[in-house]
Amino acid sequence: MGPFTLSFLFSFFLLSASSSEGGSIGINYGRVANNLPSASTVVQLLKTNGVTQVKLYDTDPTVLKSLAGSRIKVTVALPNEILSATAARASFAASWVQRNVAAFYPSTQIQAIAVGNEVFVNPKNLTSYLLPAMTNVQAALVKLNLDKAIKVSSPIALTALQSSYPPSAGAFRSDLAQPVMKPMLDFLRQTGSYLMVNAYPFFAYEANANDISLDYALFRPNAGVVDPGSGLKYFSLLDAQIDAVAYAMSALNYNDVHIVISETGWPSKGDATETGANANNAAAYNGNLIRRVLSGNCGTPKRPQDDIDVYLFALFNENQKPGPTSERNYGMFYPNQQKVYDVEFVLGSGASSGKGDMGWQERQQQQQQQHQQQQEQHWQRQCEVKLDR
Repeated sequence: MGPFTLSFLFSFFLLSASSSEGGSIGINYGRVANNLPSASTVVQLLKTNGVTQVKLYDTDPTVLKSLAGSRIKVTVALPNEILSATAARASFAASWVQRNVAAFYPSTQIQAIAVGNEVFVNPKNLTSYLLPAMTNVQAALVKLNLDKAIKVSSPIALTALQSSYPPSAGAFRSDLAQPVMKPMLDFLRQTGSYLMVNAYPFFAYEANANDISLDYALFRPNAGVVDPGSGLKYFSLLDAQIDAVAYAMSALNYNDVHIVISETGWPSKGDATETGANANNAAAYNGNLIRRVLSGNCGTPKRPQDDIDVYLFALFNENQKPGPTSERNYGMFYPNQQKVYDVEFVLGSGASSGKGDMGWQERQQQQQQQHQQQQEQHWQRQCEVKLDR
């Protein structure tokens, strides 16, 4: 029960979401639902909990206006649906940036634009539009003198990889590597931006539960897995996934482009066939990841000196998302702003916030504290191993 109650799940909310001693934690604010609170109420929820970074999936003016003056850093999105128009006409891109970004900046602290989302897996095959669209958006920012403050990127899914296991064998698909990823990575390097990656260990675990340790998937103490190609030892599935991308980038000579995990999370509920989808595992995954990121000075085995920057998925359960039950249950909050699982706001305090908990009792607090101490020791040992290599 220790990982489920998770004494540290939202400890980052009272900490800065970005520091010089660690990575950063943000959250994805999706709105595929008909029962969510108003944008102004959501912003107050974020502020109350100390959230300092949020990622959106559009540029809804009501949301952006509500975020004005909040000091919350915002990543907005240019939807897949207008990629072709953005790629074809620089004037369209300029108009879009003016209406949806410049009109709200700097009162709303927009820091990045995600051009499209998982474009390579879109059934309409929008890949050819991606880089031209990014280029036109960047040019529009340059004209407005906003290119230093606002970065342009595009989230990719792990399906962009031709191989991902072991991590050292990571390589982009042959149809993407040279024609798409290489020029995209060059664009990111030249503009001082970063590669956004959506990574979900849940999917890998669900499909291979007999072969992947749950502790390995949830950042819990485990024996680790050695990559036979590199000799590096991995203690988490997310590390392995991200390093597979890093090795794919390395094969194209782009070791210097930073990786931001633009989406990751674990569902608190799923269908009977969705192995591992429950609140216990969701609390463990998100909470252990938060602690891992904010521990500082501990990147992945391939990039041990790089801080890990993460946007958790997601703020709310979204009741209109299609697909299996899990798709509607990634949220950390219910639409009524109650927490989906027990959370606390001060690292290691042992005190519950009293909102949204699921009935855990004080007798479990000792287990929480013991698990937290074990986790701290585990990550300290892992970081020492990585930094010594």
